[in-house]
Amino acid sequence: MPTQNKIAIVTGGSRGIGRNIVLSLAQRGVDSIITYHSNLAEAEKVTALAAEAGRKAIALRLDTGDITAFDPFVESVREALAKMGADRFDYLVNNAGVSLHNAFDQTTEEQLDTVYNVHFKGVFFLTQKLLPVINDGGRIVNLSSGLTRMSYPGSSAYASMKGAVEVLTRFLAAELGPRRIAVNTVAPGAIATDFSGGMVRDNPEINKLVADHTALGRAGLPDDIGPMVASLLSEDNRWVNAQRIEVSGGMGL
Repeated sequence: MPTQNKIAIVTGGSRGIGRNIVLSLAQRGVDSIITYHSNLAEAEKVTALAAEAGRKAIALRLDTGDITAFDPFVESVREALAKMGADRFDYLVNNAGVSLHNAFDQTTEEQLDTVYNVHFKGVFFLTQKLLPVINDGGRIVNLSSGLTRMSYPGSSAYASMKGAVEVLTRFLAAELGPRRIAVNTVAPGAIATDFSGGMVRDNPEINKLVADHTALGRAGLPDDIGPMVASLLSEDNRWVNAQRIEVSGGMGL
């Protein structure tokens, strides 16, 4: 009987770091279910690139800040898995996110609620809803940020939610241990993507500022993160659990 390919769910898999994670997994022989919020065309580009690498990828729409969407999403996941010849998946990467840069004294309740819903409440309950569908011995990676270690004005709300995710990661590792599910946090530094309006990628001054504060002398790229996450999910790192791993090139040392 042939061995079932590993399957990952990657939220926010249509662009930036999420896209690179999906394609890095495809290169390692892993199929994916990816979520996108609004840009189906970009999501379909990712599924096409995965197919070129010989792997299956299915794109599903999901607003990770809307918990009322999670039950129907799980049913869509079950349907997608059936198309892949499986009834469970192996890896969950909670990557989807929204940015917020605003001074503490100017941050509104609505802004705080938005980052809370996407970066903490959404991660908490989407993971909970997917527990019946993830294989025992599976793995979960929650994306955090270098901003939980380095404090830059204007990031208090966003960074606080990422800090909460890091604490949640440790508790998930403890509670899911009996199912042999490892749970880790990956915390990228400043990465040149379209996140935050392309701030690091498109603003030369900010890009240089990041490079000047990074030991390896440049801003990060999506390809610095995707292969690392794919490796963390693999058997090579089966004994890594409950860790926060910063991937920043040595930023803010």
